[in-house]
Amino acid sequence: MATLAEVARQAGVSLATASRVLNGSTRVVRADLREKVVAAASELRYTPNAHAQALAGNHTASVGVVLHDVSDPYFAAIAGGAMRHAAENDLLVMMSCTFRDPDRELAYVRMLHQQRAQAIILAGSGYHDRERTELLRTALASYQAGGGRVAVVSQHRFEVDTVLPDNQGGARALARALLELGHRDFALITGPEHLLTVRDRYLGFRHELGRAAAKLPNHRVADGGFTRDGGYEAVRRLHESGVLDEVTCVVALSDVMAIGALAALRDLHVAVPGRVSLAGFDDIPTVRDLAPPLSTVRLPLEEMGARALDLVLDSRAESAEPRVVRVDAEVVLRASTAEVRP
Repeated sequence: MATLAEVARQAGVSLATASRVLNGSTRVVRADLREKVVAAASELRYTPNAHAQALAGNHTASVGVVLHDVSDPYFAAIAGGAMRHAAENDLLVMMSCTFRDPDRELAYVRMLHQQRAQAIILAGSGYHDRERTELLRTALASYQAGGGRVAVVSQHRFEVDTVLPDNQGGARALARALLELGHRDFALITGPEHLLTVRDRYLGFRHELGRAAAKLPNHRVADGGFTRDGGYEAVRRLHESGVLDEVTCVVALSDVMAIGALAALRDLHVAVPGRVSLAGFDDIPTVRDLAPPLSTVRLPLEEMGARALDLVLDSRAESAEPRVVRVDAEVVLRASTAEVRP
């Protein structure tokens, strides 16, 4: 394999000039010298060293994608959208999972800064925790000061480009759709209350029920942890407390929890939707294949990941104010919800 020194000798230029051309330096090299270096590198089949490129320039041709949990189809779909778009732009994606640990999220941002990643995408809800939020805001500001680009998917309360799904609006629309089916007594499966996505969906759903004077007392609200097993256990608790006998509809604030809820209802021999209707949120790919297919709120998950990457690659916006790309949510009613008949 040819070395950089051999390329420099064949092109008749200094080693420093060859390095500036081939390793991405921001310093200007005369056009004629650049052509000689490129021709020599091609003839010798020289492959640039990625570490040298990082030292010569500000960043490597890589993007860090920090997710809550790649095993969750919601985050996998967002990551897939970002990764496909990154491949079209010849970018390496470094993916990290925080498992909803804010300290791990902060550590990954700092590591990506040290690795000179070109951009960072944070995919997942922010935390309702002022101290941790400030620490992460400081780390992102330091990274941006060195020329790094940042975008977030969902609510993080940072002054960075954001792809913002309409979680509150989607939850309100779901509540209206279920009310139109005649439901008035609901049980709700939520996630961790410190996640902003949970807060937005919970407030949107509860607000719309309040406008219709529909019932959602606190004992009908169970935390499902945003996991399949959490949704399963939440339904078991609702059953043991007698709540399932009081309601006509169970709503989970994520499809993953709704899948667990459906399994629990089946094990309890509670017919869906014959005895209790069930709805989720996100429209991950698997829910349309359930029996019965799940009613939910559709978010264009892959598109959200791709649009986040678009934001960090748009060099025209480097000095502009942070942008917010708002993403609409759409209610999709399937066979898991039925009309309530008098």
